[in-house]
Amino acid sequence: MKLELYQIDAFTDKTFGGNPACVVPLKDWLPDDTLLKITKENAVAETAFFVDKGDKIHLRWFTPEIEMDLCGHATLAAAHCLKSILNYPKDSIIFETLSGDLTVFVKNGLYYLDLPSRMPIVSELPEIIRKSLNIQPREVHKSRDYLLVYDTEEEIENIKIDKQIFDQINLDPGGVIVTAKGENCDFVSRFFTPQASILEDPVTGSAHCTLIPFWSLRLRKKELDAIQISDRVGKLQCQNKNDRVIISGKAKTYSIGNLWTA
Repeated sequence: MKLELYQIDAFTDKTFGGNPACVVPLKDWLPDDTLLKITKENAVAETAFFVDKGDKIHLRWFTPEIEMDLCGHATLAAAHCLKSILNYPKDSIIFETLSGDLTVFVKNGLYYLDLPSRMPIVSELPEIIRKSLNIQPREVHKSRDYLLVYDTEEEIENIKIDKQIFDQINLDPGGVIVTAKGENCDFVSRFFTPQASILEDPVTGSAHCTLIPFWSLRLRKKELDAIQISDRVGKLQCQNKNDRVIISGKAKTYSIGNLWTA
């Protein structure tokens, strides 16, 4: 079977920036093991698959290891594929997902993702995570992911993870966010996933479901600018809407091609 395959860099306006995601439109759903094999072959952090159901787009996300309950950057990539490549006629796209209906609004080249808010609570840091870190956090919080708070952006830049130790913990499907107040933005972050083929995710939309309510309360601001300071760098404009968050960013098409499943 011949399928279309698009690779899109999300949360950036430059090729080789942001977070790469593959997008595969389908007419009907393939078996889950086939979706997982395609994702492994793509060798990026996430592949988005969607089926156009008319009023809604059924969207699913896979890493090379598992199906995810939420992925921000691959949702942005899917919206960019629909609007910029496949000429989807509406400026509001409703995605039907494991996290409920997610709406993406498109305006002036920006994609606005309406996602669930995940306010973290104070927590204890598992010993395995503590041992894997070269710099210890000042605070520990948790929602789906662990949120580790540091004093400075420099500390976030200098964090190193001992993957051999880190991979001993299973946070499926979560990960570890490290964050601090930003020098040239409201906050910065990085994101790490244990037992994953890609240890550090370049730009993690779903992590901002936790980062936005946390920093909104801490900084007493409803609108925030964020930078995920991975090697590829991602820029996100954020709004806190109480039980929802709005994350906006740009996207850039990297490649257009085909794949064959048999």
